[in-house]
Amino acid sequence: MSEENTEEADLVSDPDLALIDAIYQRRSVRGYLDKEVPQETLNRIFEIAQQAPSNCNVQPWKVYVASGDLKNCLREKMVENTAGGVTPNPDYPYRGDFEGEYRKRQIECAVALYSSMDVGRGDKEGRMRAVLRNFEFFDAPYIAFIGMNPAFGTTVALDVGMWAQNLMLTLVAFGLHSCPMGTMRNFPDLVREAFDIEDDTRILFGISFGYEDGSVAANETRTTRDPITTNIVFRST
Repeated sequence: MSEENTEEADLVSDPDLALIDAIYQRRSVRGYLDKEVPQETLNRIFEIAQQAPSNCNVQPWKVYVASGDLKNCLREKMVENTAGGVTPNPDYPYRGDFEGEYRKRQIECAVALYSSMDVGRGDKEGRMRAVLRNFEFFDAPYIAFIGMNPAFGTTVALDVGMWAQNLMLTLVAFGLHSCPMGTMRNFPDLVREAFDIEDDTRILFGISFGYEDGSVAANETRTTRDPITTNIVFRST
């Protein structure tokens, strides 16, 4: 094979999966195979995610992807901190006091997940194990930490969220899955140390990703969506 043909064979072919299919197939996966993704595929996935819109095109997202030994080191430290009761010090405090219909959906989600994992309401040990699975990154081969400059406010944080959605849908298109994780904001100093981050970047959340392990019970969890009349109001006069 000629050098030119070899280069062509190494190119990543974009998948044929339609956007709407990717939207419906995307879900939070909490168990992954120990299988790496070719670097050229990762590059293409993140290149596509980079097309996300942002206020004045400032592209505020800062993303740090850990794998291999670095990922394992972060996993060990985060599990140790959590199991040892170390108080989290998030850059952006979590405000998740859900009430009314939001609380109802939160409970339904928790029931679906813990039922899949066979963890009862009074099973404190099982629930702690479920918590620690977050900091084990659900055995994903990759964990991405997403941050932005603290000078940006809520409006720009929304831009970061749109980038994350681009990423998660693109992962599905390439046969991968992910799980967005608010818990990854708990120990941001570990992330800054791991990536030698010296600027003003503050960590918002994380996303674990890789190939799904279909044998993991948590991956049987399914949630539902309300009809659009619950959230959407159309009006012309």
